[in-house]
Amino acid sequence: MKKLCTLLVLVSGLMASNGTWAQGDLDQLLRGSQADANYLAQGYLEPVLNAIGSGLNQGWYNTAANHKKFGFDLTITASSIQFPSEDLTYFVDNNKLQTIQIVGDPNAPTFVGSDVAPTYAYKAPLTGTFQGPPGINVKDIPLGGLPMPMVNVGIGLLWNTDLKIRWASVDASGGAKVNLFGLAVQHDIKQHIPGLKELPFDLSALVGYTSFSSEVGFDPAFPDQKGKADFSATTIQGLIGKKFSVLTLYGGVGYNFSSGNFKATGTYTDSTTGNTFTDPINISSSVSGPRFTGGLRLKLAVFTLHGDYTFQRYNTITVGFGIAVR
Repeated sequence: MKKLCTLLVLVSGLMASNGTWAQGDLDQLLRGSQADANYLAQGYLEPVLNAIGSGLNQGWYNTAANHKKFGFDLTITASSIQFPSEDLTYFVDNNKLQTIQIVGDPNAPTFVGSDVAPTYAYKAPLTGTFQGPPGINVKDIPLGGLPMPMVNVGIGLLWNTDLKIRWASVDASGGAKVNLFGLAVQHDIKQHIPGLKELPFDLSALVGYTSFSSEVGFDPAFPDQKGKADFSATTIQGLIGKKFSVLTLYGGVGYNFSSGNFKATGTYTDSTTGNTFTDPINISSSVSGPRFTGGLRLKLAVFTLHGDYTFQRYNTITVGFGIAVR
């Protein structure tokens, strides 16, 4: 089980591989028992699993207005998912560890936390110390967050309703696989409320769902050793917008649901203790909560530029570019 950077690059489907990610070897979590490895992996990876799930709910819209029949848009967005300060560390309770224990400060860095590695020691009868995985110091990444790109296609249907689709399937060298599928419906609700139809603003409801899965091999010499991740995310939102010539102000209020699972499969042997592990890690995480978005869009002919900010459990900055017709 080699570099955690390899896994997270694939799990998020987002980041270019670079030396920054080489800090996080999952090998460093396999020095104790399998239960110890899962306990530490849960705390270490949970914030990034939650952030990816939240990020999958981004980028669905940049206006509350719907297309005319058979109008369409192609929109590319890039989001930066911010981490609250409490997600930079996790508390390691030595009473919950079987064969190892943390030394010194019990608050270890998560994957996105400090790049200072924590120290662990073996419990008797074993002796010795070793370093656990440090974080990537996410604050050093541009905008201080996890990047999340997305591409959507939207088309106008009947009854002032838009259908939006996102899809990607990649089989890379070394057996790496990424699959993403998302579907959303945006419907004009102002038309159903007496007295609102003629008022000069747009009001819509949106429901979106995205699923994302990835798989990567850790070492060509051990083809059974793989990292697998699966995510699902759902958002329900009410949208409002007002157009001023080429500028549109828009906002959204709603609720997010997301869940993620990560597994390390295969057989692994720790060279220090000689312990052998089969399918050593299987962790899950979920996050849900309200969200509030405000943004603006500039449209010049068929080209659009937009930016917005979402207040939620993982606050998010999103910018995008697109082509919109009708």
